[in-house]
Amino acid sequence: MIRCIYSPYTDIYFHLAAEEYLLKQGNDDVFMLWQDTPSVVIGKHQRLQSEVDTEWAERERIHIARRFSGGGTVYHDLGNVNLTFIETVSRLPEFITYLQRTLDFLASIGVMAEGDERLGIYLDGLKISGSAQCVHKDRVLYHCTLLYDTNLTVLNKVLNPEPLADDETLSSVYAVPSVRSEVTNIRKHFSVGTVDDFKENVFQYFSKSQRVSSFSEEEIVAANQLRNEKYIGKEWIYSR
Repeated sequence: MIRCIYSPYTDIYFHLAAEEYLLKQGNDDVFMLWQDTPSVVIGKHQRLQSEVDTEWAERERIHIARRFSGGGTVYHDLGNVNLTFIETVSRLPEFITYLQRTLDFLASIGVMAEGDERLGIYLDGLKISGSAQCVHKDRVLYHCTLLYDTNLTVLNKVLNPEPLADDETLSSVYAVPSVRSEVTNIRKHFSVGTVDDFKENVFQYFSKSQRVSSFSEEEIVAANQLRNEKYIGKEWIYSR
């Protein structure tokens, strides 16, 4: 049975820390639904300056964060719904199964989207979801975005990549540029009401016949400690 958590928080640093803690210290299979206030999040091996207009983000009070999974840069706000799947596996994971679960949910509410080989999801040729993955021993994490009613003007402003300088930079293990795609909001094509209505649809679908849960006090304390010791630190965010 999957433990389903509907997070009441909107702090990107807490959520990244909670994901890492649940992956590495937990035993449960987990589905987590969460949102964040305006934040731009880069993958573990990306160069911040080539992905994000940091001056504009800081001026507009948009949080800048680095996650522990790979993948490209994403923008979060309260119009963006995030899904996390954490499971124990007996063999190498097939991440396409998590993509398919998300496509099946969208189809259940009448949104006929398509996935691609990069595990992105598209609606009428425009991207509505990106994903990233991480494996720790026999535990696997897959998380993805669903753009329902995100401020796309801000998204396009803050994600401001610059060309990498030279061949030496290009060969760096820490130079993994995002693959840019035109994006759209699900609500523009198919509305199920407010973003809160959409969240309820998501959670009801994935928690059906499963175990609904909250973060335990132990998990909250541990995630906040990891948040403060790692995720809000400039060394973690900027030193790539």
